[in-house]
Amino acid sequence: MILVTGATGHLGGAVVDFLLKKVAADQVAVLVRDAAKAADLAEKGVSVRVGNYHDKASMVQAFQGVDTLLLVSTSDLDDRVGQHLNVINAAKEAGVTRVVYTGVTMQNIDQSPLKDFMGEHFETEENLKKSGLTYTFLRNSLYADVLPMFFGPGVLETGIFLPAGQGRVPYATRENMAEAAANVLAGDGHDNQTYELVNTESWSMDDAAAILSELAGKSITYTDAPNDVYTNVLTNAGVPEGAIGFTIGFANAIGKNDFDLPGDTLTQLLGRKPASLRDYLQTTYFGGK
Repeated sequence: MILVTGATGHLGGAVVDFLLKKVAADQVAVLVRDAAKAADLAEKGVSVRVGNYHDKASMVQAFQGVDTLLLVSTSDLDDRVGQHLNVINAAKEAGVTRVVYTGVTMQNIDQSPLKDFMGEHFETEENLKKSGLTYTFLRNSLYADVLPMFFGPGVLETGIFLPAGQGRVPYATRENMAEAAANVLAGDGHDNQTYELVNTESWSMDDAAAILSELAGKSITYTDAPNDVYTNVLTNAGVPEGAIGFTIGFANAIGKNDFDLPGDTLTQLLGRKPASLRDYLQTTYFGGK
């Protein structure tokens, strides 16, 4: 049996959808905090198990009969490494044989503005290696799906305004990463492997602006804003301080090319080329026309 954690979230939910196209529903289980939120999955025949990362005992019970576990990294930042370690230890105690973990593809993590936040993924990988469990690491690229949040709602009118320099990212869509994860979960030959789920090419913010300009039929520009200017503009617009700091951290990491590691592993796992940045922007802003 394959169990997916975080199944009511964007990535986990998409993984389950793809899994159900590959294996019978009675071979799929999900871990959720609130069973009511997974009622639609229960109706499809998926086994809904209740537990949370802070409660190891709940997970030991939930993981009974599970062979392969997808550990979707939590968005709850309260001792994230400790939460993940709870999952790993519960999996081991319950007799799970393989854990697949969703991490991140980054370089120069020790010098990155995101060291504290993203470094936790690599700590979890080390803990999983030390556990003795069979593992597969899915290191996700930065989602193309986060770009609308970084761009803001008026990007087609005001352009892209970010402190991201000329950094490049091999953006991939959450949907493509979820499909690749489902293929790994349902397939063989992935034991103790590390996969970088990235696109085959990288794009800068200037590239994104050029693509949007072409699709919109008008000029859309990218402004590389200094951090202080960016902070002032967004503060005056009423954006919360925490959200501004979060975006600056990611934008600065992009500017340092911390995510710029293109490759073809995602292509291999999908059996086709992943959606490009143009594909994503066209679908998101112009309905795929």
